[in-house]
Amino acid sequence: MRHLLRRLAFYLVALWAAVTLNFLIPRLAPGNPAQAMLFRLKGKASPQAIHAINILLGINTHDSLLAQYGQYLNNLLHGNLGVSITYLPTPVSQVIAQDLPWTLVLVGVTLVISFVVGTLLGALVAWRHGSKLDTILPPVFTFLSAIPYFWLALIFLYFFAFYYNWFPTYGGYDADTTVPGWSPDFLLSALQHAILPAITIIIGSIAGWILGMRNTMITTLSEDYVLMAEAKGLPERRIMLTYAARNAILPNITSFALSLGFVVSGALLTEIVFSYPGIGFALLQAVDNLDYPLMEGIFLLIVVAVLVANFLADLAYVVLDPRVRHERG
Repeated sequence: MRHLLRRLAFYLVALWAAVTLNFLIPRLAPGNPAQAMLFRLKGKASPQAIHAINILLGINTHDSLLAQYGQYLNNLLHGNLGVSITYLPTPVSQVIAQDLPWTLVLVGVTLVISFVVGTLLGALVAWRHGSKLDTILPPVFTFLSAIPYFWLALIFLYFFAFYYNWFPTYGGYDADTTVPGWSPDFLLSALQHAILPAITIIIGSIAGWILGMRNTMITTLSEDYVLMAEAKGLPERRIMLTYAARNAILPNITSFALSLGFVVSGALLTEIVFSYPGIGFALLQAVDNLDYPLMEGIFLLIVVAVLVANFLADLAYVVLDPRVRHERG
């Protein structure tokens, strides 16, 4: 329990540091969001125009940096992330709320699928070490994972969407015939648009889980407790899953937690290729338009997600590994 409390305190300090950097970096950079907006609109940056836009965006440049920091923290506590320049006058929180579900569904589901399937295949390949399965499967998936995401996405897009016309070529749903909601037509359209991006992400990431689990489990199979379980004549499935895989999966859980934290950042290249709505695509638009409030909001969301995911990984370690629970409890 003390270990978890120490880790929680560490994550809170890390969150405060991230929030502080998120506040300081845009304000110490040359210019400000108002000037960036006027530049994007090709307007003249007169003092009156800049002052009016600063008021609209909730920026008070006349206050000291410390006073602005206090106001920034107060706005964060009230869920106020500012106004997006790209989607003016839409608040940043509303932009994130609109794009985040698309990313969570696409990247979150594909991450879980690739982790579960890759980990199970890695355990099976390690258990059958030296077999034909071990000879064929890892090299094939390693070759596929070596192909960049955007190349794999472009290949799938050309053959399955453009050439064969099996799937849509862009977007998250058919905007001409469906309205966002929980209707069967919209859900079916969203599923159809998500298949190609999902397959791209799964194929591109599953090799890492297979190889990571395989290499760790091969080492685990030589441990004394596994050899003792084999000497007792326990069933192979029980030895593989309960004794070997349970301990070999611990490094994969750490990687999974980090990947889970970065789910909210979206699959940037995949979303760009398929013009798929999501946080990654919104971040690209924010960078292109010098939309500092939206960039700050997305970066803060990513930091919080990573810290939460790492804390959940610490909890998983305590539950799965009795040694950790004994040493740090």
